[in-house]
Amino acid sequence: MTFTARHPDDTGERGSDEPAPRVLIVDDDRIVADSLRAYLIEERYDVVVMHDAPTALAAMSEAAGDGNQFHIMITDVMMPGASGLELVRNVRKRHPTIVPLVITGFGTIESAVEAIRGGAFDYLTKPIVDEELRLTLERAIRHHTLLEENSCLRHQLDEREAFSAIVGRDERMQRAMQLVQTVASSKVTVLMTGESGTGKSLIARAIHRASPRAAKPYIEMHCGSIPESLLESELFGHVKGAFTGAQANKRGRFLAAHGGTLFVDEINSASHALQTRLLRVLQDRCFEPVGSTETLHVDVRIILATNESLESLVKKGAFREDLYYRINVVSIELPPLRERSNDIPLLAAHLLEKHAAQHERQVTGFTPDALQALEKYTYPGNVRELENIVERAVVLSPTHTIDVQQLPRCVLAPHEADTPDPPPNEHDWTPMPLDKALEAPERDILLRALRANDWNRQKTADDLHINRTTLYKKMRSLGIDRMAS
Repeated sequence: MTFTARHPDDTGERGSDEPAPRVLIVDDDRIVADSLRAYLIEERYDVVVMHDAPTALAAMSEAAGDGNQFHIMITDVMMPGASGLELVRNVRKRHPTIVPLVITGFGTIESAVEAIRGGAFDYLTKPIVDEELRLTLERAIRHHTLLEENSCLRHQLDEREAFSAIVGRDERMQRAMQLVQTVASSKVTVLMTGESGTGKSLIARAIHRASPRAAKPYIEMHCGSIPESLLESELFGHVKGAFTGAQANKRGRFLAAHGGTLFVDEINSASHALQTRLLRVLQDRCFEPVGSTETLHVDVRIILATNESLESLVKKGAFREDLYYRINVVSIELPPLRERSNDIPLLAAHLLEKHAAQHERQVTGFTPDALQALEKYTYPGNVRELENIVERAVVLSPTHTIDVQQLPRCVLAPHEADTPDPPPNEHDWTPMPLDKALEAPERDILLRALRANDWNRQKTADDLHINRTTLYKKMRSLGIDRMAS
């Protein structure tokens, strides 16, 4: 196969100061690949040659990591192992701004249609005509430019939307948001501190959406909701037979978040064994699944959160000091809602608009009395509790305006919320199953214990002499996680 290089004086020649477009050639026929490479170099392209799909994908990932992404990929169809069409499909998923071109010596209408459907920009048959290839490459470069511009615009929109749900004028909240926007584009580990319900999960999602990893997976794990014996398996995965009940291999959250972001909440409740394994992942970005000797390497941005002072836990010996200093690179403290009461009207209005749209209800505002009650309440459950209160009111409101009648008793009379109801008259009885009859007193006990411990589930479970998982299940079954009582 021979190609004729284009003369520098031809129309459309790139200027000498413009960077050369990067092209990856993938062909197991070394003669064809070298001939293509020589032609493209003469045409002032930056060319890399690979001879199979796996090494080509690895080269693209490495180039993307170095910020030197390929613009175009030219691949043969018939190759040992993965075909060129499989490679095209993988490229469209993993590197959507790379423009794939397919070449083959066995061109048919059916194979051309299959290639285009699989994501190829164009399809060329051998022997390749140099002029046809040159024009196709020029169109592919213009298409790559459009893809890059669209990707940039989508990222800018995602970044704006990422922070649109975070409402507040409080000075501390504003400082926290400035820090969030500053670190979002980096890979640095972030540690968020604050009471339950202050919006740590919301902030973590905002950091991910405003980061270069926005198109990659975002995975959450709440340590407090998973039995301690399963935490390591959830994070790192396990192999079949690793422990009783491990009937198949399982991918952990770290592997699921590869290339993206992993948010680990309630890190304060992690066991010492889990803390040790986390330290290694943070240092070396590698781990072994439970029961396996195979070391896996991951590229994951880690965000952690705690509702308890890790510094205090370090002093008590309950949290590893070296892990604390490793994760405390950038610390973001979220203030409780009761300390930024001026934000309550803004938050309530934002949440009202959100849930009115979600439930398709024509509810547009609050009465002065309802808004005053919301402003006076102390919110032991913070923003999460306010959101549940507003959503409940939206669903219950018979008019376009939420009044005090749609607010739960705890908001209207906080002092009554912690006082148990008087015992019922012994003659007042409605037949019902015993477990149903016990729900109300059990719910009241759990609420009082949770509030006494500032909604720290581990402390509450210890006080009640039950494990954290049992407490979590009871909270869910009794509707306490909605905190609308």
